Amino acid sequence: MLKRSSLVATAAATAAAAIAAALPADAAPAAPKPLVHVRITHHFDLAAGQMPENIALLPDGAADVTFAGSRQIARITPGGGTRILATLPAPADGGVRTPVLGFPLTTGIVQAADGSTYALYATGTADLTGLWRLAPGKAPERIAALPPNGLPNGLALDPHSEQLYITDSVLGTVWTVPLSGGRPTAWSAAPELASTGFLGANGAKVHDGALWVTNLDKGTLVRIPIRHGNRAGAPQVRASGLAGIDDFAFTGRGNEVLATLNAPNKVVLIRPDGTSTTVLDTDDGLQNPTSVALRGKEVYVLNAAYTTAEDPNLLLARLPGQHRQDLSADREFTPDE
Repeated sequence: MLKRSSLVATAAATAAAAIAAALPADAAPAAPKPLVHVRITHHFDLAAGQMPENIALLPDGAADVTFAGSRQIARITPGGGTRILATLPAPADGGVRTPVLGFPLTTGIVQAADGSTYALYATGTADLTGLWRLAPGKAPERIAALPPNGLPNGLALDPHSEQLYITDSVLGTVWTVPLSGGRPTAWSAAPELASTGFLGANGAKVHDGALWVTNLDKGTLVRIPIRHGNRAGAPQVRASGLAGIDDFAFTGRGNEVLATLNAPNKVVLIRPDGTSTTVLDTDDGLQNPTSVALRGKEVYVLNAAYTTAEDPNLLLARLPGQHRQDLSADREFTPDE
């Protein structure tokens, strides 16, 4: 555990330095925050590698998350519990060949309509790196191998075409794989996906006929149209100047987006015109936010504490403009004290 913690700390320090160098020196003060009822509902075990990387909200009010440092997939219940669903196999070399980071990690996660959970795993080894499926009542299995010299990171599902889209942060590529698994197809390797030395293409979401992708190094949000026959259209940069941008989610108001900025410890609201406003920061309890998701007006933010090394947690907040009695489908998370 100490060895893994040391590897994670070293990788995190590298990330912090790379992102900090890209931050503007004269950043404007944050505008008033448009989120309300901000609270931390779950605290995770940093020493056990429980650094939450990505989240998938489930129909019953629960959420599945990946714990990057422990190679685990876990389920968080509205009642406050955290249950480990699976621990993926450790690579024989301990994961030291994992590109850029030097430790094995679970990253993107989604759930399909049949209840199967899909997650990405990066190890630097050909036998384990790839897309994994955890079907109800079954052991996890790898259903698509991905290049070991890459870093599969963001995972998005198009439920209509039953295609999964995978961002590779090192190779600057988006792969596509059917839900049934099989050989990945390189869908796009556009220059907008490339890194500038650390991590490029990162978060991914299917929205309004396109795959939207963040680029952490370049600080951009990119829209790639999905053309007939599942071909990639020409990328369009829809927002920039967002150093350290990681994951994101659409708010339900057209192309408006909430996005996490990892090393800067911020969550920002990105408007359709590309302008952005800080809506959460360290004063709210952010600890290297990695992922954001929405259920109705409820906002879920995972914090991995990669560089802060203090308190990996799940933070909840609410978009204003809708009363709780209008959210009958939502179920409140209870703090895990």
